Amino acid sequence: MRITSFYPVLMTGDVAATAAFYQAHFGFVAAFESDWYVHLQSVTDPAVNLAVLDGTHATIPEVGRGTAAGLLLNFEVEDVDAVHARLVAAGLPMLLALRDEPFGQRHFITRDPNGVLIDVITPIAPSAEFAAQYAKDALPGSN
Repeated sequence: MRITSFYPVLMTGDVAATAAFYQAHFGFVAAFESDWYVHLQSVTDPAVNLAVLDGTHATIPEVGRGTAAGLLLNFEVEDVDAVHARLVAAGLPMLLALRDEPFGQRHFITRDPNGVLIDVITPIAPSAEFAAQYAKDALPGSN
């Protein structure tokens, strides 16, 4: 199997508000927009996509209908400090304070209007203990 695209689809009760949130705070634009589905694409990288879907829509099998839960979206960015400052100023809740992790991330966690957690990350050098756990070409700073 050759995968040609992969992106998360967030099921929600408010498609418009959820799409607007990601457009306002994370640099997405609508590539397709209807009242029940919005396909979002990053302004800076067309390969980065996110979709928002009415969780009660008939295209979803009844057993799977609902809203997103138990989900964490990771956004890897060039300058996590700048994104953090911008989102704090915008009033987004900070569920995990901006901090450095020994496994190789500087990050913070916020959430979208549905409660979906959003982890905003800039890779940093990991501690020696964690560096040993990375594949050689996956070590932050190795590419």
